Amino acid sequence: MPAPRFVTVRHRAAAFAAGVLLAMPAAFAQQAAPASSQALPADAAALKKVLEQKFPGAEIKYIAKSPYFGLYEALLGDQMVYTDKKAEQIIVGSIYDVATKTNLTEAKARKLNRVDVAKLPMDMAFVRVKGNGARKLIVFSDADCPFCHRLESEIKNLDNVTIYTFLFPIDQLHPDAANKSRKIWCSADKAKAWDEFFASGKVPENAGDCSDPIEKTQALGNSLRINATPTLIFADGTMVPGALPLAQIEREMASADVEAKKVAAAAKP
Repeated sequence: MPAPRFVTVRHRAAAFAAGVLLAMPAAFAQQAAPASSQALPADAAALKKVLEQKFPGAEIKYIAKSPYFGLYEALLGDQMVYTDKKAEQIIVGSIYDVATKTNLTEAKARKLNRVDVAKLPMDMAFVRVKGNGARKLIVFSDADCPFCHRLESEIKNLDNVTIYTFLFPIDQLHPDAANKSRKIWCSADKAKAWDEFFASGKVPENAGDCSDPIEKTQALGNSLRINATPTLIFADGTMVPGALPLAQIEREMASADVEAKKVAAAAKP
């Protein structure tokens, strides 16, 4: 378990603001309401002003009293930090629940940095429907990524789900993945071509010269700050990188479905 880093604000403010506080673009981010628009308690509002002074230009999306150690938690950009009420010291790191082995910081940051699924250009993904297709799963995947192969072996056992796959080759790691992705996209049956490739390594026999969304998908992934494949996005917009095992995917999907319904209900007039 990585130990948290303790940062003295007055010594490290400039480096922290430049290197850590990077915001997800608003076009695709279903972010928490900015702290400035919330009816903040007096102590949180005062702390927000201090943080704004110490980190000029940083977007403070969320700030509240933390349930841990008497500290406050703040989402600066897409980075969750913990601090005292005067922001004299900042903790950059994760808090874990030892009993459940849960990264509590990561879970909270994921919730606050959800993707707005409704704004994703689904026409840039190909679709696989399993069973009744009632559930939704979005995947950014690289044809030559070994972890994507591992994920495919897991999700083939999912049922009653519609899977939207965005072809997201990472050129620096897999220089031939974009070419394979284009040939898969240019196939008459994209989903079948994808499944066959992952089952046998067979690349579709076409020139890969149709109109494809690969470059746009790469730009989209970069705008969402996706830097690892596979990356999964669930119905509530929660984004999780990695080849998750089937049981965890099922848990995440169940939790996301419940949360998505809550969000939808809250949005109704």
